[in-house]
Formats: sequence, structure tokens, C-alpha cells
Amino acid sequence: MNNLLPIHYFLLLAALLTQPSLFQSSYHEYQEALSKSILFFEGQRSGYLPQDQRLTWRANSGLSDGWSYNTDLTGGYYDAGDNVKFGFPMAFTATMLSWSVIEFGDSMPPDELRNSLVAVRWATDYLLKTVSQPDRIFVQAHFN
Repeated sequence: MNNLLPIHYFLLLAALLTQPSLFQSSYHEYQEALSKSILFFEGQRSGYLPQDQRLTWRANSGLSDGWSYNTDLTGGYYDAGDNVKFGFPMAFTATMLSWSVIEFGDSMPPDELRNSLVAVRWATDYLLKTVSQPDRIFVQAHFN
């Protein structure tokens, strides 16, 4: 059994860390925590990875997701270190991350703001694919 937490828990952590007044920590510690939280998203990516992928141990994966239904379901994020992508937790994660960027993006270092926006885009591009067929919504994909 995999002991990794679902991706939306890390998003909640990132949202809480955007309010440094709640904690007795320095800006440097906040920035490091935010950076590592966003880096976690890159480690959970599925599909064809971009050239600027910071985690070099991660390779392309799930490249045939959706093919049996004549649909491209590549991309998105694995849920908890396994090979499953769940639509509802990913939609929640994308929503919370988007909300964090809207509320606190001005306080983020420019590189982390960009990485956060890329993380949102990675999820939403996938979610749009899950509703690309008439009368069908894909809510789960499993990579074999």
C-alpha cells in the first residue's frame, strides 16, 4: 500500500502557508515550503512531460490513457503516488490552487507564481479532455 497523501492535501498545505501570520516563521521558510509544495505537483504529472520538467526522474507515463474509448486522456495528475487519476479530487485541487493564486499570487515569488499557473493549467487541460465527448464524462483513468 502506498503511503503518499492525495495531492489535494498538499494544496491545502500550500494555501495555509500563504498566510505566514498564522505561523512564527520567516519569509524564507514560507518560500521554501511553497516551492516544495508546487514541486510535488510536478512529481505527480501524467502524460507527455514538458522540457522544463524539474523532477528529472519522472518520465512520460499514461500515454495510452483513454485510447480504448477513442479519447485522449493523457495528462493530469496521479492522485496519491499510484497510477490512478480521479477527476473530482483533481478538480478540487485545481480550484483551490487557482483560488490561492488569485488571492496570494502577488505575494508569490515570480518563479513560483509561474510554476503555480503551470500546475493549474496541467490539471485543467486534462479535465477539459474528460468532457470532450458528447454525453460522456470520464471521472477516473488508470494507467496499466
